Amino acid sequence: MVRRIIFIIALSAGCIGLQAQEERSTVNITTTAVPFLRISPDARSGGMGDAGIALSPDANSGFYNLAKTPFAKDRIAIGATYTPWLKDVADGMYLATLAGYYQLRDGQGLSASLRYFSAGDIDLVDYNGNKLQSARPREFAIDLGYSRKLSEKFGIAAALRYIHSNLASGQMNGVNYKAGTAVAGDLSVYFNGLNDKDRGWTAGLSLSNLGSKIGYTDDADSKDFLPANLGIGAAYREAWDDDNKMTFALDLNKSLVPKIPANPEEIPAYRKKGVVESWFNSFGNEAWQVSFGGEYAYKQQLYLRLGYSSKTYSYGNWQYVTAGAGVQFGKATVNFSWFIPAGDKVGRNPLANTIRFGVLFGWPDQ
Repeated sequence: MVRRIIFIIALSAGCIGLQAQEERSTVNITTTAVPFLRISPDARSGGMGDAGIALSPDANSGFYNLAKTPFAKDRIAIGATYTPWLKDVADGMYLATLAGYYQLRDGQGLSASLRYFSAGDIDLVDYNGNKLQSARPREFAIDLGYSRKLSEKFGIAAALRYIHSNLASGQMNGVNYKAGTAVAGDLSVYFNGLNDKDRGWTAGLSLSNLGSKIGYTDDADSKDFLPANLGIGAAYREAWDDDNKMTFALDLNKSLVPKIPANPEEIPAYRKKGVVESWFNSFGNEAWQVSFGGEYAYKQQLYLRLGYSSKTYSYGNWQYVTAGAGVQFGKATVNFSWFIPAGDKVGRNPLANTIRFGVLFGWPDQ
């Protein structure tokens, strides 16, 4: 039953979720638990096709590449984002985030963030369609991170994450369900190649959600993989003058979770794989996502954005175009982004027309 809930939540997160074993197909499919961790939570990156690994740093950098924060112009920053999720399909489904950092002296930084995902109200049914009970799935993740400059061009960072996933509770069909918990970490690297005129290349690499499995019963063999991911990004900024700047960003993400075996007899061995073993076995999957976007900035006060993202069949087979804008008011910047539908009926993203809202606050060093 919990796997059916994971399937619903995974669809809402832009991934293909876990189904019962007898429902598995023979295609190269990669699935995980807590897929909300792979939702792009920033309205700025959301307007650029979800590209964010090498963008200029802000309060939401920890969701993409924490190693950027020592290079931020603001010493202190806080950001919040709210995203109604599949509002035309389910009531009360949304993702909310809160993040921030504090730069220490000597090019070091501390950061923290919170992600909260609500799947609304869901009726649990058995295989005959009979209602068992109602559930209110809720998930959240809390991060603490440390970053520092290695030089004027390179930075590194590490973050620790606590994950809590409450999909269902109580006994159903003779199985006792409970909330799942897990611990994971991120490692990231950032290269800052901007010159004195604010032109040049930036790049980054991020290993995210490297941690334990998560389970919802007492059965140790029923635990699921976290959405471990390898992300590589690059961005180029062109400054025509002090008032007009253009940034292009490209991200490539690869799931570090092994594909589901096509042979049902191999499922037990798949579920018993260790976490580290699974990372190395993941190179056989076809779960990739490519994101590309552009941002035009006028006087660092008005921002216009456009982007495109594509996922392989194994990762959801969705393609979408995004647009966004931002306006700065003093120490605050308000951003929003919009999912524009693209692709055929099969590949059409069910999140089309979703809008993200975000606000960033920054305080420079005095």
